[in-house]
Amino acid sequence: MGGLSIWHWSIVSLLLLLNLIYIPAVRKAGFSGWWVVLSMVPIVGLVLLWMFAFARWPAQPER
Repeated sequence: MGGLSIWHWSIVSLLLLLNLIYIPAVRKAGFSGWWVVLSMVPIVGLVLLWMFAFARWPAQPER
């Protein structure tokens, strides 16, 4: 029926607020907080998750 209702905007707002929780973890790993925003793009999110999973953390000792 065309157009976005208040429920659509409230769900989008809730998802954005929930993603704010992940910013400190991403910043602790040494990446920009904008990675959280980019992770919401479908294919880009998978690539970023893969890069984040195998990245060296600053607190991790070198082998």
